[in-house]
Amino acid sequence: MKILMIFANSFTFKTTTKTLEDFPEIDKQENIEKALIGFIHVEEKDAENAAKSVTKLIKNLKWAANKNNTKQIILHSFAHLSTSNADPGFTKEIFDMAELRLLNADFVVRQTPFGYFLDLNLDAPGYSQARIFKEF
Repeated sequence: MKILMIFANSFTFKTTTKTLEDFPEIDKQENIEKALIGFIHVEEKDAENAAKSVTKLIKNLKWAANKNNTKQIILHSFAHLSTSNADPGFTKEIFDMAELRLLNADFVVRQTPFGYFLDLNLDAPGYSQARIFKEF
C-alpha cells in the first residue's frame, strides 16, 4: 500500500466521470475544512494480509492527523502511486474497514465517491508535516 497524506485547510471534491460500473451512481459535491486527506493506493500484495494492511493504514492516518491537529480524515482512492492495483472490490473493503476503525477512535471520517474521477480543489499549508508519503 502507498499513501500520500495531505493536510488541507479546505478540500472540495465533485464527482465527474464514473470509472467502475459495479459501483453506485453518485452525483456529489462536498467541501471539508481542516482535514487530512489520504490519497490511498491499495496494491495486489495487500490482499495477502488485509488486517495488517488496514492496521498500518490506520496507524499512519491517525499519526498524521494528530501531527496536524485535526480529527477529520478523508479516504480517497488514488490508484496512481503504483503499477500494482488491488481488485476494486477489495480496495473498497479496505476503505470501509479503515473508516469503521477510525470512527471507533473518535475521528470524523468521510470517503470520496469510490469508482469516480473527481474535480478536486485543495488548499494545503506549506509546512513539512502537511505532506507525508508512506509505503508499506
